[in-house]
Amino acid sequence: MYARGVETRERLIEATRELLWERGYVGTSPKAIQARSGVGQGSMYHHFQGKPDLALAAIRRSADELRARAETEFARPGTVVERISAFLRRERDVLKGCPIGRLTQDPDVMADPDLRRPVKETFAWLTDRLAGLLAEGRANGEFGAALDPVATATALVAVLQGGYVLARAADSAEAFGRAVDGALGLLAAEVRRP
Repeated sequence: MYARGVETRERLIEATRELLWERGYVGTSPKAIQARSGVGQGSMYHHFQGKPDLALAAIRRSADELRARAETEFARPGTVVERISAFLRRERDVLKGCPIGRLTQDPDVMADPDLRRPVKETFAWLTDRLAGLLAEGRANGEFGAALDPVATATALVAVLQGGYVLARAADSAEAFGRAVDGALGLLAAEVRRP
């Protein structure tokens, strides 16, 4: 019985994650969640107090997944540029956009402090993590002393999110690839030559 309850909860969270990514908060109705997950209304309200509670669980799950995927690339061996490149170039569904970044355009999510918090925290974490890597690269001599880790990290996050927007607007993943190539080219220009 416990395993089935966990499975039901997971199906609800995953269905809500997908719907939030595809339709936004308003378009993610309880009926749509139930239809996507195959879970009845009674079970939905057994596991969650309501749509906001379920949406928060789904947003947190998306945020946790983004962090875990990023950390996999950041923690690998190699230079700072190689690790950041691996993160920016990792396989992703560019035309669907970023599941966290898309939420910043959702007025209902941004108006609710509880729903907004994991979005804000995820971007703060990503910026801080990138800034830490860049500071590491500056400290170990990979970059010159003039490199500003926080400003550069902020620019990298902005390029990443902007790349999604450009790709969606052009209906082509190539636009995302060009944005990443441009950012990495600028970063490579900061690498100290022996």
